[in-house]
Amino acid sequence: MEIVAYTLPWCSHCKHLKELFRRADVIYKEIIVDKENMTVEEFHKLYPSINNFPFVVIDENPVGGLVETVKLFVEKGLVSSSKKD
Repeated sequence: MEIVAYTLPWCSHCKHLKELFRRADVIYKEIIVDKENMTVEEFHKLYPSINNFPFVVIDENPVGGLVETVKLFVEKGLVSSSKKD
C-alpha cells in the first residue's frame, strides 16, 4: 500500500493523522505543503477541489482527510475503533 499524506506544518489534524499511521504501523510519504516542499498553488494544480488538510492518497486513489482515512483503516482492520481504558 503506497500512502501519500499532504500536510501543513501547523495543522493539528495532520498531527493526528501521523499518529494514526504510527498506530497502524504503516509506511507513508509525507509532503508538507509550505514554501519549501510544495506550494499551495502546486497542490491545487494536482487537486483543485481540495481545500482541507491533511489530504491522503492511497495507491494513487484520493481518500480524503483524517476522518475518511480513519474510517478506511478501521474497515481494513489496520486500527481498532474501540477505546482503551
